[in-house]
Amino acid sequence: MLSVRLKIAAAFSLFTAAVLLFVNIYPILSSRDMVYATKKSALQGQGSVISGALSALEKLTAESVSQVMELLDMTPVTRMLVTDETGCILYDTDADDNAVGRYGLLSGVSAALEGYAQFTCAYSYADGAFASRSATPVVSGGTVAGAVYLYEYDTEQGDIIAGLRDNLLNMSLLVGVAGAVIIVVLSSTLTRRIKRLSAAVEVVRSGDYSYRIPVEGRDELAQLSGEFNVLTGRLEDTEEVRRRFVSDASHELRTPLAAIRLLSDSITQSGDMDAETMREFAQDIGSEADRLQRITEKLMTLTKLDAGVTGRQREPVDMKEVAEQTLHLLEPLAATQNVTIVTDFGEGCVVSASADDLYQIIFNLAENGVKYNVPGGSVTLSLKAAGSRALLTVADTGIGIPEADREHVFDRFYRVDKARSRASGGSGLGLAIVHDAVVANGGEIWVAPRAERGTVFSVAFPLCGKEGTPS
Repeated sequence: MLSVRLKIAAAFSLFTAAVLLFVNIYPILSSRDMVYATKKSALQGQGSVISGALSALEKLTAESVSQVMELLDMTPVTRMLVTDETGCILYDTDADDNAVGRYGLLSGVSAALEGYAQFTCAYSYADGAFASRSATPVVSGGTVAGAVYLYEYDTEQGDIIAGLRDNLLNMSLLVGVAGAVIIVVLSSTLTRRIKRLSAAVEVVRSGDYSYRIPVEGRDELAQLSGEFNVLTGRLEDTEEVRRRFVSDASHELRTPLAAIRLLSDSITQSGDMDAETMREFAQDIGSEADRLQRITEKLMTLTKLDAGVTGRQREPVDMKEVAEQTLHLLEPLAATQNVTIVTDFGEGCVVSASADDLYQIIFNLAENGVKYNVPGGSVTLSLKAAGSRALLTVADTGIGIPEADREHVFDRFYRVDKARSRASGGSGLGLAIVHDAVVANGGEIWVAPRAERGTVFSVAFPLCGKEGTPS
């Protein structure tokens, strides 16, 4: 498996090699083509001038051609040949291998004698020279009377091309070395930061949610590191909540279980317990079992709310109808506690929510108001449309909630007065369930002290429009 560092290095290397290859080839080819064009224009032009001058002769002979060539005084090239119509060489500028009197068996001469001008140019990388050949027909009286053949072997232009090639090659080597260094540095830096992220993931996966990555720079990796730190922070908070929840749940479950165990041990270990005492112990065991069941049911409710699986569909519900049905069930408890329930329900409070969730919200808030009240006190429930929201308030005349405790009343297993909460059968889960149910149905809840004495819980839900959707 190729590492990220190797992949990055390979990609940059291929790109650099492609660029350097282009830089080395394109300028050489362009310069060579320019020289080709210049050579063609010069040699063909020179051949045309010589051909035009020779076409004025009645007959091409060695003497007449030499006289014309001396008069023209053309720019010298490596070699000039002039032939008659049969291809016999009449004029040759090569003093070492003069071919006058012999036949020019050259492809360019053959083409020119057939009436076609021809030009070829080739660059030899080995020799570093341009070899150019031009053949032009000599036309006299409408017929081909001979041919002019020019050959140029140019090392000066070749040296320029070779110099350009060497300079480009040297520059490419420098760029290649610098590019290799840059690639190594960049890939090392990038992979180092990626490895740091990978190592951080391993640390967090092992359970250390307090680990954070130093954020360097402002690029995508820095942004990813920042997001990683935010994520680990949330995981740390979630883990802390989970541990506290497990600890509190274990503590809550341990209390009734310990009571049941103690009572059952007392029954089994006592051989002469009378029937009345045994009946009382059995009733106590039943009460603790009921308490254990209530705690378990509330924990299950919170688990479902956390998972977003309540099995209930939100639909238009009249909060007044739900509140009236709910309070009817609380009348016996209020009578037992000597607490008066006062209602002030307005019309038109239709919201999109689960009727069961609304029942649980209203029941828990009203039940708390009754349980934690004073003898002769009251619980006032008010429901009205306030703007685009339905507002439910539950105000009691109890002992109230200290300011330091208000921000924690919706935390799970949190109790303001632990001794009184246990005595009334509270588990510290009711308000947490209320809070999560309100949020799950698109509402919001808050708590405030009552003006005289006691506490006011307020719940707000968006009102439904004509189509049954939140307005």
